[in-house]
Amino acid sequence: MSSPIVTRRGAQQAKIQTRAMVKSMSASTSASAATAANAATGPNAHASAVAGSCGTRKSSPALQEAKRRARNMLKMQSNGLATQLEPVIDIFQNAVNAKSMHRGATALIYDESMSEHCCLWDRTHQERPERFTRTMERCRELNLVERCLQLKSRLATKNEILKLHSMEHYERLERTSGVLNEEAMEELSSHYDAIYIHPSTFKLSLLASGSTIELVDQLLLGKAQNGMAIIRPPGHHAMKAEFNGYCYFNNVALAAQHALDAHQLQRILIIDYDVHHGQGTQRFFYNDSRVLYFSIHRYEHGSFWPNLQESDYHAIGSGSGTGYNFNVPLNAKGMGNGDYLAIFQQLLLPVAMEYQPELIIVSAGYDAALGCPEGEMEVTPACYPHLLNPLLHLANCRVAVVLEGGYCVESLSEGAALTLRALLGDPCPPLVERLKVPSIELRESLLNCIYVHRPYWRCLQLQQTYAATELQSDSATAAQLHVVKRIWLGGPPPEPDQLYPTRGTSAQLAEEVVASNALRLSVLRAETQLAVPAIRVCYAYDAQMLQHFNLHDATHPEQPMRIRQIHQMHEDYQLLGRMHQLTARAATTDEVCLAHTRAHVNSVRRLLGRSVEELQQMGAGYNSVYLHPRTFECATLASGSVLQAVDSVLRGQSRSGICNVRPPGHHAEPDQPHGFCIFNNVAIAAQYAIREYGLERILIVDWDVHHGNGTQHIFEANPKVLYTSIHRYEHGAFFPKGPAGNYDMVGKNAGRGFNVNIPWNKKGMGDLEYALAFQQLILPIAYEFNPQLVLVSAGFDAAIGDPLGGCKVTPEGYGLFTHWLSALAGGRIIVCLEGGYNVNSISYAMTMCTKTLLGDPVPTPQFIPSAQRTATVAFQSCVETLQLCVEQQRQHWKSLVFGCKLPQCVMGENNNEDFLAATMGQLNISNDNALDAAGGDVNQQPDPGQDRPSGSKPKVKQ
Repeated sequence: MSSPIVTRRGAQQAKIQTRAMVKSMSASTSASAATAANAATGPNAHASAVAGSCGTRKSSPALQEAKRRARNMLKMQSNGLATQLEPVIDIFQNAVNAKSMHRGATALIYDESMSEHCCLWDRTHQERPERFTRTMERCRELNLVERCLQLKSRLATKNEILKLHSMEHYERLERTSGVLNEEAMEELSSHYDAIYIHPSTFKLSLLASGSTIELVDQLLLGKAQNGMAIIRPPGHHAMKAEFNGYCYFNNVALAAQHALDAHQLQRILIIDYDVHHGQGTQRFFYNDSRVLYFSIHRYEHGSFWPNLQESDYHAIGSGSGTGYNFNVPLNAKGMGNGDYLAIFQQLLLPVAMEYQPELIIVSAGYDAALGCPEGEMEVTPACYPHLLNPLLHLANCRVAVVLEGGYCVESLSEGAALTLRALLGDPCPPLVERLKVPSIELRESLLNCIYVHRPYWRCLQLQQTYAATELQSDSATAAQLHVVKRIWLGGPPPEPDQLYPTRGTSAQLAEEVVASNALRLSVLRAETQLAVPAIRVCYAYDAQMLQHFNLHDATHPEQPMRIRQIHQMHEDYQLLGRMHQLTARAATTDEVCLAHTRAHVNSVRRLLGRSVEELQQMGAGYNSVYLHPRTFECATLASGSVLQAVDSVLRGQSRSGICNVRPPGHHAEPDQPHGFCIFNNVAIAAQYAIREYGLERILIVDWDVHHGNGTQHIFEANPKVLYTSIHRYEHGAFFPKGPAGNYDMVGKNAGRGFNVNIPWNKKGMGDLEYALAFQQLILPIAYEFNPQLVLVSAGFDAAIGDPLGGCKVTPEGYGLFTHWLSALAGGRIIVCLEGGYNVNSISYAMTMCTKTLLGDPVPTPQFIPSAQRTATVAFQSCVETLQLCVEQQRQHWKSLVFGCKLPQCVMGENNNEDFLAATMGQLNISNDNALDAAGGDVNQQPDPGQDRPSGSKPKVKQ
């Protein structure tokens, strides 16, 4: 076994806290408690990792070794040698750094003059001033503007524009400044697709670009944590030497280039969810691995504007940029929240974490929002915060949102305002409408994207593969073989020197569709809950819970110092004063019996007055349990403290809760204690919320390294509680052992499908593996379930530094997962301590969870890019487990539709050819060019040249 991992800080604090405990405890128990506290400075592990930690049960060699080292640590500390002899390995440096990281400002930049830009010869033009003015009005209605750090807008310099645009392009627009000749300006505009030029266009285009650059500058200089640029005209269609699609200078591309040049960044992520492909941005960075461009856009096999083949999924970049250009083409109208969330969960978020961006810029077009006549999609305004939320703790929280399109003023203004609200740290509003299943068209496109990019990204290896010969099979499994297709319905390119229409270009919807959309938007706005409590976090802790400890084994890992040191670290990080301190109370017998039998409760109650020998004998009759005369008092206090947090959150007094309690609870069965657990705190809390508050959907996420057998058994037939456990399993050999924790245990009777086990069969799982489990299973299922409350059984024995847990999740990893879960249930989340027996690991981990809920930045976990190392055994085992889990759970959850097999792919090759040839007969080709419809030369990549014409057809809705 490896040597204990001890930090200098932990050793020093343990000495101080041990002395304090010696003074405070009675003479009869001080020696045992103080010894247990000293033992905590090493990586003491969960004795329940193996059967029999006390009494007559035989301890495992691993546990005996942990105890031996704890005793050695005690001797060294008493001699003042601990910090001299033990290696000081600061595996918690990121968490230490987080001490000085506090919630920063959200920057907002805009300029009222941006309302001047309009089309003088077509007053019905949809790129109109109301897009800007109504958005600002809605932000003020929600009192968002005054909460922001307001930046002063500025003009981009000529040199900044020329970083990407040609001199001719710049001067062409400059010559229009102040020109009042409408006829001349209309004639000039007719040479460009979807362009009008106003006397203010040049100045306002400089102002939009300069303001975007200024926002990025302030984020990179540390003046703000994140921010939004509410600007117009938009920019993402603008190319090096061509105006296009309402865009003149490419605001986002120019800001990204500035960050590369002035700040020497190496990894910038641009996310473009405007409904139209931002071909201008793509072309600027197509060969550059320093910018990862990710676009989600309506495409319809090229029949939707800008009608470019380079907008399809096969355009993955070239040269050093190969693999760094992602297009997710949407080949049908009407896609909504479920489709967009799936894109983020299955593809964007995994890639973003592997890429580890230093800056994220969002090209935020709202023309995929419900009601927009351009996009004809159905993303509701409240969904946009949910898309943004998982990104906010990446890139050191440096996220810049820049307004692009959006032409339904009602949905645009609401979506943009709720986006700014999310940047300010307010909880994501619950989605009013139930999520629809990801569409067939989305499933096809997303799997195509994963297929062409998987040679370049480790995180995209979760689908199994098949050989071309399997396509001819008549087996029932053939339906699970994804066939990669590329169909072109865009027809021939426009004629050279084509003139474009300048009037009557705005998209129009049927009157009944407009009325229906307006009614739906009105209902959504009225029913979307935006009010949130002023108190971010309530905190449950009471020193009386220190009184429960092992009278017979001073080195037992489940000891009082666990919660004492967590509390101390919260004080050191100055978090206690920022939370609402709850008054602890004991759970009543009636409340405990919501999850346990009365006989079990009474047997624990009768411990008071028992002799030491009787307690030892009784504890030995259970699996990994010790008993103390104060056990009942401490256990009911732990459960009652969690109920106090439930009351505070569900009564609307606090947004979220942190419960620093012991003894833990998730192993406790309905009729007996088990695995250090007496009463099941989280299970009691869930039942209490159902009984007292009438909740219908409660999500429990259990990330303790051991399977929560007790919680599973209590709720396995209850469809009101979705229990999700991610744990080390080792094919049933890891505590609590047996088949209950396997992936095929999905619940019983009415609760079938509401039990999700993610069992690790290898040790060594870290942030990457846990993150993939969240993205592929936990979050999709949770969003489909739509919980009203989230309870986290937060055991931290999968944390780095826990020798028997054997996993490597960092404290900042736990902070990130907490942040992701906080997007659910309107932010109503309660994090409750379970296991974790290296007191340094659990203290840092719980502290990162608390800081996250308080809105503070937490360092981004460092996922090592695949190019830097080969896949570990743990990662390979993780992939196998997730494949099995998806296959099992897809029978119960409709969101899990991406588990198909993909064609085999070889690094550096585009292997569509064989599969296209094998399926030519299946393609429905209705196009001017049959070769192009089938994909043409599938190995030919799009021309990344910046100077060529856009090739777009007139942007006119017929």
